[in-house]
Amino acid sequence: MNAITLNIPNLGIKGFYELCQANQNLQLERAASGEVIIMPPTYPWTGKKNSGLNAQLWNWNDRTNLGIVFDSSSGFTIELNG
Repeated sequence: MNAITLNIPNLGIKGFYELCQANQNLQLERAASGEVIIMPPTYPWTGKKNSGLNAQLWNWNDRTNLGIVFDSSSGFTIELNG
């Protein structure tokens, strides 16, 4: 499965949000370069491997309490200055 990359000029945070709301059946990501990436679902064995890695990280953090663990489907908005 390959991702599809779209170049949409001048798509700000609000525009990307609206694009996601209008296409809720798609997994959309926005690269730092501004490209919108339509991500396909992973294969089952990829999900199994990712779950194992996340479980190990969660268990380590539960013992050490050194941070916060998120899964791979978590979304973040990062404000860039400049």
